[in-house]
Amino acid sequence: MAASQTKQEKEGEDCSLLPLVHDIIKCMDKDSQDVHQELAKLKTSIQEAREQISGMPGIDSSPAEQQQQLSTLRDQVRTKNQLLQKYKSLCMFDVPKAS
Repeated sequence: MAASQTKQEKEGEDCSLLPLVHDIIKCMDKDSQDVHQELAKLKTSIQEAREQISGMPGIDSSPAEQQQQLSTLRDQVRTKNQLLQKYKSLCMFDVPKAS
């Protein structure tokens, strides 16, 4: 269970690479030996971002397939809204009024 929480926390983290690039530039300006360490951090962050992207749902679908799925889901929502309005108009049950 702790492993799943750690994974969720990592997914929620910001994947900004700019702070790492900034640190690399600062190290290069100072002629510091930490450049290699900062580059390794950047490489690790890029690899983690790639893994997150490859694990996203729908990433294996083409844009056309995604558009088709979106269209289907919108049709389902439209149909369900129509049914909901129809059932509300039948007055088969009392709907409490929001005050």
